Amino acid sequence: MPNDHYLLLAGGVGAAKFIEGIANIVNPELLKIVVNTGDDIDLFGLKICPDLDIITYTLAGLIDKEKGWGFVDETFNCLSILKKYFNTGWFNAGDKDLATHIYRTYLFSKGFTKSEITQKICENLGVKAQVIPMCNETVETFISTPFSSIHFEEYFIKYRCKPEVLSIEFKGIEEAKPVENVLNYIHNAKRIIICPSNPIVSIGTILQVDRIKDALIREKNKIYAISPIIEGKTVKGPADKLMRTMGLEVSCVGVANYYRDFLGHFIIDHRDKNLKSKIESLGIKTYCFDTLMTDIIKKKELAQFLVNL
Repeated sequence: MPNDHYLLLAGGVGAAKFIEGIANIVNPELLKIVVNTGDDIDLFGLKICPDLDIITYTLAGLIDKEKGWGFVDETFNCLSILKKYFNTGWFNAGDKDLATHIYRTYLFSKGFTKSEITQKICENLGVKAQVIPMCNETVETFISTPFSSIHFEEYFIKYRCKPEVLSIEFKGIEEAKPVENVLNYIHNAKRIIICPSNPIVSIGTILQVDRIKDALIREKNKIYAISPIIEGKTVKGPADKLMRTMGLEVSCVGVANYYRDFLGHFIIDHRDKNLKSKIESLGIKTYCFDTLMTDIIKKKELAQFLVNL
C-alpha cells in the first residue's frame, strides 16, 4: 500500500469545509476520510447518517453551502406530510436527502454493511475520495440533560443545544470495530489530518472505536489537527458546552490537551497566537494561520498551508 494518501478524521460541517479545500488542491482519489457515525439516527423508518451525508454531498458538489448540510435547491414537500404522521418532523430532511436515506435503508435490508453502502452512494454521486464510516456497528450519541437523555441530533436540532449538558454517552461504542483496512490506512498514510470538527462528539467518537487511538499514537509525528475553537468560541455547534462538560478549557489549548496523546502538529487561528507557546509546552509543534473558512479561497489556502508544512 503506497504511502501517498492522506487519512482524515472528520465530523460534519467544519470538516466538510476543509475537505472541500483539500479536494481542490490534491487528487481526491488520495483522500481516505474516516467519518463520525455517532450522530446516526433512525427516523421515519429510515437509516440516517448526517455526517457521512454532509461529507459525501460536499465532495459531490451538491451541498447547500449556506446551510452546510443537505442538497442545494432542496424542497421539503415530503417532510411536510411526514410531520402529520410522525412527531419527528423537527429533523429537516429534504426531498432529495430522503432519497439517500431510502436507498441506504434499502441496502441495509439487503444485508450490505454501512461501509459498503457508503461506497455505493459515493460511486453513484461521482465522489472520487474514499469516504469511510468509523465503524459498521451502530453507535448513537446521547446527551443527558436535566429533563431526560436525548439523542444528539434531537439536542442539536430540536433543542438548538440549549439544555444543560450533564453527561455524554456513546451507546454501542464498546462493540465498535474499525472498518477493514482503516488501521493500515493510518499506518501507511503520508499525513493524518484531524479536521476542525467537534472534538468530543465528532472526533472523540472515532477515537473510542477499538484500536483507532492506539494506531494514531504510533503515528504521532505525521498527525496534524486544525483547531475548531477560535478566541474561545466555536465556529458552529456546541463544542464549547461539551468541552466544559468534559472539564476541558474552551480554547485551542483545551483541544490540544484533549488530543495531546497522539497529536504532533497543531494549526491554530492567528487570533490565538498568544496561546502558541502554551500549546508548544505540551510537546506539540504549533502553527498560526487564518482558519476561518468563509469561502472557497480561504478553504483552499488553509488546506495548502497544511499540505505544505
